[in-house]
Amino acid sequence: MYPLKFEPILKQTLWGGNKLIAFKHLDATTEQVGESWEISAVEGAASVVANGPDKGLTLPEMVGKYRGRLVGESNYARFGTAFPLLIKFIDARLDLSVQVHPDDELAAERHHSRGKSEMWYILDADPGARLIAGFSQQITPDIYGERVRNGTFTEVLQSCEVHPGDLFYIPAGRVHGIGAGIFLAEIQQTSDVTYRIFDYNRKDNAGNLRPLHTELAVDAIRFSDVQEEFRTPYEAKVNVPVELLSTPYFHTSLYCLTEPLTCDYSERDTFIIYIGLEGGCTLVEQSGRQTVLRAGETVLLPAVVQTIRIVPEAAGVRLLETYV
Repeated sequence: MYPLKFEPILKQTLWGGNKLIAFKHLDATTEQVGESWEISAVEGAASVVANGPDKGLTLPEMVGKYRGRLVGESNYARFGTAFPLLIKFIDARLDLSVQVHPDDELAAERHHSRGKSEMWYILDADPGARLIAGFSQQITPDIYGERVRNGTFTEVLQSCEVHPGDLFYIPAGRVHGIGAGIFLAEIQQTSDVTYRIFDYNRKDNAGNLRPLHTELAVDAIRFSDVQEEFRTPYEAKVNVPVELLSTPYFHTSLYCLTEPLTCDYSERDTFIIYIGLEGGCTLVEQSGRQTVLRAGETVLLPAVVQTIRIVPEAAGVRLLETYV
């Protein structure tokens, strides 16, 4: 087995921008690309291997073929052939809808799916760009329903101005919305279940208002989720891993490297994902085999790859490392 790259799955959206094609160095003229799904096992949108002997196989096929050698024995026992993470880049030219995701229990009951907790790492943000996350005051389900009906729901939501390098954790149940002018990397549970609560009265290309899920959302929302400061703090450091988040769903660290660093994963029974944010590097296995990772690319290291030496280019590299 070897480090895997995948063909990006580009999603055109009403709110999509023009940053993703250039960021990923793609030879394409697609407009309004809101999302690039980098690693996905979502039904109907499964990633396809882009390199090596397994080129052309989907991620679910790879898990079925290699099992614990790919994802780790403990992960295979826990998730079976369902790959547990979904990796995206998101470019918001316009505000995304205000939405919420169900937790594992509710998603299983209603959709035979896992819940959706996620994190955002801000890559770029226009001056004044803002995110919504949680409430500015505690409300009840009755007040929620009334405010949704009279168009004042956003008045009780918490928002803040964001900047490159900001980090946000959005657990299932937290009402949230990505604002216009924000470009980010997202790590989430494998789920595509979203309850849209408010969509700024936008219409789709056919002139229809997009459907809302205000009633379904009631049971998913954590109404006591009052946020004053919802950034996740961390101290950026050079040439050492910086742990950003450790959650029941994924663990994520930031690497800002100007010199080589060897990572020993022999004690971890899991896959590792690297997400290129800036610059580039070469990933060198113990056997000497090399894989190049550049900004806008994502690489999946199978669980059997136990040692990786990250050799940055002259200008350095910034990447995220995540695993379950």
